[in-house]
Amino acid sequence: MDRDAFALEVTRAIAGHPNIIVVRERVDALPGHPTILATGPLTGSKLAEAIAAETGQGALAFFDAIAPIIHRDSVDMDICWMAARWDKGGKDYINCPLDKEQYEAFVQALRDGEKTEFKDWEKDTPYFEGCMPIEVMAERGVETLRFGPMKGVGLDNPRTGRWPYAVVQLRQDNALGTLWNMVGFQTKLKHGEQVRIFRTIPGLENAEFARLGGIHRNSFINSPRLLDEQLRLNSKPNIRFAGQITGCEGYVESAAVGLIAARFATAELRGETLPPLPTETAIGALLNHITGGADEESFQPMNVNFGLMPPLPERFRKADRKKAYTDRARERFAAWQAGQRAVEPV
Repeated sequence: MDRDAFALEVTRAIAGHPNIIVVRERVDALPGHPTILATGPLTGSKLAEAIAAETGQGALAFFDAIAPIIHRDSVDMDICWMAARWDKGGKDYINCPLDKEQYEAFVQALRDGEKTEFKDWEKDTPYFEGCMPIEVMAERGVETLRFGPMKGVGLDNPRTGRWPYAVVQLRQDNALGTLWNMVGFQTKLKHGEQVRIFRTIPGLENAEFARLGGIHRNSFINSPRLLDEQLRLNSKPNIRFAGQITGCEGYVESAAVGLIAARFATAELRGETLPPLPTETAIGALLNHITGGADEESFQPMNVNFGLMPPLPERFRKADRKKAYTDRARERFAAWQAGQRAVEPV
């Protein structure tokens, strides 16, 4: 995902749409007319207070730690190599190998590194487990990272013919391939410490950082408890929620939930009811999860994944399972689209 190009295209589509008028102003209260609220990743304090007053419990929050991004031409490819784990999916990652001594020194450096201090009001905000800071994982035990984002299994180093003791992987972050993201390296280390510590990784001694890691507070509501199946607020159904505030994760997911919220709202204004998207599809499965499929007590933001979809009716080999899920999703989505075309006015 090239995040800049994605944001530019979404903005251009909205600004250029003949049925959309863009008004730039702050909203501090829940409107009384049909409205879609998409305030992620942060909600203004007054609007958050209005949501809290309406729902009786306020917006949940978590810290979302972001990983550093490195310029590709600053990586030493005489040390690193390109490959995917078990040679699956093409050469999608740059791999930086560490031996045992290097790994243990790196883990200790993460533990000792100076971190960003929390403000008093932030201290009890939980982390989203999918974005756990690398140094927090290091605190859980010396082997934690080696069995997590730094595992070396399935990665044959062409210079040794063996798996490295540990590895740091970089994944392409923009369409040009000039920027690469440190996989699983979300962090709240101070910026100077990040540069110092991450340059001890073999192959990254001269790394140039396009963006250093950081930490920010994201807000989301307990959607399974508060929203109906059409993303309407149970206590105030003229309000729909969409995007990241609903507890979906990811650029595409947030945009998709916004689009389906708009389809629900449009159908309602026409006096119609839009049939729910099939749960066998990516958007349908995610929508089902955030509007009731997830456990209310432990609700956390979620990306689209096959685990949200109903199990396949028959067994498939592991290598064929994802294709089977995808084929079924395409078939169900095509049928749903055909049904909408049949009822839309000419």
